[in-house]
Amino acid sequence: MALALTDDERMIRDSAEGFFAEHAPVSELRRLRDSKDPTGFDRELWAKMAELGFAGVAIPQAHGGAGLGMVAAGLIQEAIGRNLSLSPFFSTGILAATLVSRGGSDEQKAALLPKMAAAQMIVALAADEKPRHTPAHIATRAEPSGNGFRLSGVKPFVLDGQVADRLIVAARTSGSEREESGITLFLVDPKAKGVTVEPRSMVDCRNVARVTLEGVELDGADVLGTVGEGLALLEAALDAGRACLAAEMLGIADRAFALTLAYLKTREQFGRPIGSFQALQHRAAHLFCEIELAKSVTLKALRALDEADARAPVFASLAKAKVGEVAKLATNESIQMHGGIGMTDDADIGFYMKRARAAAETFGDFAFHGDRIARLMRY
Repeated sequence: MALALTDDERMIRDSAEGFFAEHAPVSELRRLRDSKDPTGFDRELWAKMAELGFAGVAIPQAHGGAGLGMVAAGLIQEAIGRNLSLSPFFSTGILAATLVSRGGSDEQKAALLPKMAAAQMIVALAADEKPRHTPAHIATRAEPSGNGFRLSGVKPFVLDGQVADRLIVAARTSGSEREESGITLFLVDPKAKGVTVEPRSMVDCRNVARVTLEGVELDGADVLGTVGEGLALLEAALDAGRACLAAEMLGIADRAFALTLAYLKTREQFGRPIGSFQALQHRAAHLFCEIELAKSVTLKALRALDEADARAPVFASLAKAKVGEVAKLATNESIQMHGGIGMTDDADIGFYMKRARAAAETFGDFAFHGDRIARLMRY
């Protein structure tokens, strides 16, 4: 299939871009930051996203969602990146939606998915435990207890964990810390006895949480998927997240480039616009080419996920690695070509640089995904 959007996909893209530009621009990010809002996003915005079908875009229609798949989700995430809009779309609408849709029982799907699609429930993934992304490195233990399990461990980086109504926790039911087998996913109520949620703030003004689990009692109905075989389900959700993070970073790079072009056309030096200087034109042309490559690899990854292509994990890692580097280049060049004003809080470009750095590290940086591609391709 050609790496181009269909008419329906262009409609989704245009709708998302218009919505976030109007309702959640960078000025809204500034407002939430300056007010030190503990929620980290506007709940009314999240409700409006549900009304438009955005919140449930990756949730099957049978469970109240739009069922439009990962390309549509990626287009929404790209618009979010372009405007630096804050919402639980990534944690709930992509990661949790994928996990519950793929691994949930009929009862779990009926209980969770309609509420997630209606923006009535926020579900957060609690997986990573180490400073660097290593999905199989799980030390949190789930010991047998009665008819269920007793959960203990620490998850230091849980996106939207501070406002989650449910947590999906990766824990080890067997094996040692680094083994790929023996990992199980559990649905956990953050208000349950033994669960402590501590809010944290990241450099890009987004909130995460440190979640501590101390002897949390669960029963068999809280298991998501199959006991001991949770890594494959977790990786499927992470690949969806990686491809959509690539889409978000594409939006960041594209918007940073647009801001820079506008600045080059208006900022004058020596009596002429600085955009007329050949050295800056060459740098801008190089960046344009890199962004076009990023668009292609991102769309390929999203399409591969929708088509259940066996190579989808490779494309997801390729997109995450490539677009992370492009977003870094775009924001670095934008700061450089803005000059001193780009280093101040008055200019929006600094917000894009911070978000690009955080997104590039989330769920694996360039080095992680380069190594993963080599392993997947059996090098």
